[in-house]
Amino acid sequence: MSLASPSTLPLIPDVPDLHDAALTARLQHLIDHKTKPLGALGQLESLALQLGQILGSEAPALRRPQMLVCAGDHGLAARGVSAYPADVTWQMVENFLAGGAAVSVLARQHGLDLTVVDCGVRRDFEPRPEPATGAPRLLQRKVAQGTADAVEGPAMTAAQCEQALRQGREVLAGLPGNTLLLGEMGIGNTSSASLLLAWASGRPVAECTGRGTGLDEPGVARKVAVLEQVMARHADIGRHEPLRALAAFGGFEVVTLVGAVLQAAAERRVVVVDGFITTAAVLLACELAPAVRQRCVFAHQSGERGHALMLQQLKAEPLLSLGLRLGEGSGAALAWPLLDSACRVLAEMASFESAGVSQQQG
Repeated sequence: MSLASPSTLPLIPDVPDLHDAALTARLQHLIDHKTKPLGALGQLESLALQLGQILGSEAPALRRPQMLVCAGDHGLAARGVSAYPADVTWQMVENFLAGGAAVSVLARQHGLDLTVVDCGVRRDFEPRPEPATGAPRLLQRKVAQGTADAVEGPAMTAAQCEQALRQGREVLAGLPGNTLLLGEMGIGNTSSASLLLAWASGRPVAECTGRGTGLDEPGVARKVAVLEQVMARHADIGRHEPLRALAAFGGFEVVTLVGAVLQAAAERRVVVVDGFITTAAVLLACELAPAVRQRCVFAHQSGERGHALMLQQLKAEPLLSLGLRLGEGSGAALAWPLLDSACRVLAEMASFESAGVSQQQG
């Protein structure tokens, strides 16, 4: 699917309910009659069922998986909410493209197409030619040179928020395959995720805020104090105003990911969710189109404090728990082989009947 211009897109696509009782029953029958005791493959069985439901097939196959890493800078970074300077955002973009970041290594290992999107980095990158091989590519979709300081006002205007959302849809529509893995980069973006979680859950900011890039205890206290100022500044945002919340709390990479997730869901792609920031994007996408949740596989529970709360909010069961808190899409890439295995078990594992194996008695 390709779309000529992001400006021609409706802001929120139609994302229908995937419920298909007949398909679900057929998939469950296939899973239950493989050569194993009932439920013996545990969470892999529920994953196989979900992948079949998303792709509408009794033999789901994952094609051309796309790792989409969206990058942007945050005005709040100037207030000391991160242990790293803001320049790390653009430096890591260069590292992604050079192939030296964790997600670059893992994408190569697993054959994932890696696309990096400049959504609002405070640096202009030199244009890159489209790679002839499997090297990462860079898409220039800069909304502005970073978001504004959310203590002083909204991180972005309503028009900027809509632009980023539409650009996310357009970027995803231009990528092949039926599977999207989510990644991000942006110094300060755990603050945005914490604010979005606090808004969506009604929890105090302190419960939603962790160490991010590795703040010490005084640093976390400083971060919480800043985020409490932001919440007070935007206290008039209603619970059912997700676009206002996105604009108020940022960032451009988060909103672009929301658009990409909405488009992936509308196209019935599998969405593999990484850590805290990408889960925040999915949380807001679900606010805009609830059936998005059905298309999402949650790769892992990160070591960031608010991520468990966010997964709880979404009623999500992650595949892995490795104490990761890197972001980039690293956890999504690590979980990728499990999705491949789930599809292969469904398609290739023998049934009791085909293998001539006796079933459980009684």
